[in-house]
Amino acid sequence: MKNLFVGNMSFQTTADDLRALFEPFGQLARVHVATDRETGRARGFGFVEMPNDAEAAKAIAALDGKDVGGRNLKVNEARPKEAGGSGPRGPRGGSGGGDRGGKDDNRGNSGGPRGNTGGGRKERFSNEDYREVARQPREPRW
Repeated sequence: MKNLFVGNMSFQTTADDLRALFEPFGQLARVHVATDRETGRARGFGFVEMPNDAEAAKAIAALDGKDVGGRNLKVNEARPKEAGGSGPRGPRGGSGGGDRGGKDDNRGNSGGPRGNTGGGRKERFSNEDYREVARQPREPRW
């Protein structure tokens, strides 16, 4: 059983179109076109499962780079999803935070614009950062 990735498809391509494209090469177990959860529109890629590996290889050879709907298809064997690749990616933007100075601090960061933050994630506030700093008196509230 081979799972084939079909990319760079036209956004108007349906599962039936994909089935018609792959049926001449052999038996199909499943055809899936990825759609956006919110809008329901196609996302421009899909998957085709073929039980026979030899037929799948023929389909890859024949359809990879073929012009369909004004776009050159990308057809290859699908790779398994990477662990941790699921779910939303989180907020975008920002410069990454972390240690802004150029000196070593007590957390083990060794300078640079980001220190050792591990991929641009902001570090959380910690009381350990201010352990040796004398406490300042608070201003009275009137």
